[in-house]
Amino acid sequence: MPASPSTARAINDRLALRLLQSEGPLTAAQLKQLTGLSRPSVSDLVERLQDSGLITVVGEAGAERRGPNARLYGIVAEYAYLGALDVRTHSVAVVVADLLGRVRAEAAAPVPAGTATEEAVDRAVALVERAVRRAGAPALHSVGIGAPGLIDPVTGVLRGASGLPAWHRGLMTALQERVPASVLVENETNLAALAEQRAGAARDRDTFVLLWLDHGVGAAVVLDGVLRRGASGGTGEIGFLPVPGTGGLPSATSCDGGFHTLAGSAAVVALAARHGLTAEPQPHEPPAAAVVRTAVAAAATDAGAPDADAFLDELAGRIALAAASVTAVLDPGCVVLGGEVGHAGGAGLAARVGARLAAMSPLPTEVRAGELGGSGVLRGALFTARDAAQDELFSPPAPFDGPRTLVRKSANVTRPTARSGAR
Repeated sequence: MPASPSTARAINDRLALRLLQSEGPLTAAQLKQLTGLSRPSVSDLVERLQDSGLITVVGEAGAERRGPNARLYGIVAEYAYLGALDVRTHSVAVVVADLLGRVRAEAAAPVPAGTATEEAVDRAVALVERAVRRAGAPALHSVGIGAPGLIDPVTGVLRGASGLPAWHRGLMTALQERVPASVLVENETNLAALAEQRAGAARDRDTFVLLWLDHGVGAAVVLDGVLRRGASGGTGEIGFLPVPGTGGLPSATSCDGGFHTLAGSAAVVALAARHGLTAEPQPHEPPAAAVVRTAVAAAATDAGAPDADAFLDELAGRIALAAASVTAVLDPGCVVLGGEVGHAGGAGLAARVGARLAAMSPLPTEVRAGELGGSGVLRGALFTARDAAQDELFSPPAPFDGPRTLVRKSANVTRPTARSGAR
């Protein structure tokens, strides 16, 4: 059945907006060429989108040729503002960006252990509100939140989890009540995988696994371009993965004895100490990242560093255990070492893990270092908020009725999954 005229117009408008987003400002002639639409159709959609306030003339093209210059049309970045939060065990970071994803304000604050739940929630919400004011935003359209812990796949509620503070759940509720925006909650590891696929080490892959190596450990699974969450939202709970070398087995309530015991930050620091290696971490950085970075730098010197080499080889063997288990089941073809520890290890650690994995598995698997580190969570949260906003705003535009302020109560839209370990 052919589309109705209104549906066809909506499809054309959405296509044009996506092109303006991905390709930057375009002329009507360029839109005609890229969309395959007729000149009258392009003229009509440009007029509709201008009337809606979504696009405007941002310049001219063709100054090098004779005749009138062609107008360049671009998306009005200030049409909507987006928020992104990275909620960690003892801190929260916030980014406010415009509709094009350009960062307008950033903020971060510690939430010390022992802070009362209500005080911690107020501190985090106030941080968001200050960032919104600093960005000059009248309101936020959508907010993406990255958090550790378990998100119920049915209700979308962040569950309590061992090792995670109570204020995490309180923050989600407070944002939904106090910030006029749609709030989208996702697990930190899944957001990091999204960011690595869009803007990092997995840009050319539609099937891969990201191993999250930070304070805690986890995994995100992307198959055929789709993030897989599992029946209960728990895909990637590799902290609970039974592996040799831990001296025990994990339980339903604790990942002690699982892969977390081998590759969590505390375990990596203890392994480094046995090899005589120490390092001072940067603020908000897991101690393991600092010691791995120091070891990689030492191992790269001309003289070499036997202790650093031995430490990195043993660490690579530990990581390869989890990678081998995942690849044996999923055969992803690519494993990305994400989080601050994976980023700190760089290509050197990735190569060592790849060599160990190749010795254990007959399945060809490329191991890559993550490019974004811990910042991937905020990047992924911002991508999520931006996608949600564009899905709504790039639908058929309403007639223009003057300047507008986008204020919407939270819809509690969630894309749930879970991950073990506190960050």
